[in-house]
Amino acid sequence: MNAQFKRGIIELCVLSELVQDDMYGYMIINNISQHLDVNENTIYPILRRLTKEGYFTTYLQESNVGAPRKYYKITDKGFRYYAELRDSWDHFIGGVYEILNKGGKKHEEILARFEKRTEETKL
Repeated sequence: MNAQFKRGIIELCVLSELVQDDMYGYMIINNISQHLDVNENTIYPILRRLTKEGYFTTYLQESNVGAPRKYYKITDKGFRYYAELRDSWDHFIGGVYEILNKGGKKHEEILARFEKRTEETKL
């Protein structure tokens, strides 16, 4: 995936995970990495920054294996920030899809339109 696409949306993905439930870092990384190529070097700095900015609080919870885990919990401020980012994203992606879908929604449809257009210019 294009790094510039990914960089702008990872923060919203982290917020979205924590809207669902409190989670510890590895759980967030695991959930997001099922859909996007991310790792701890991407996620933990976001978690630290958003916690510092007051969007999350943290607490320790005992684990059956190993040391207690640090859980992240979204705050009211964090939820408002999430809702704002989500509205912006929905508006942005809606516009992008409008533009992209002008050429067709499927690869074959886009290719057929392009071939037709290039044939018309050759005549």
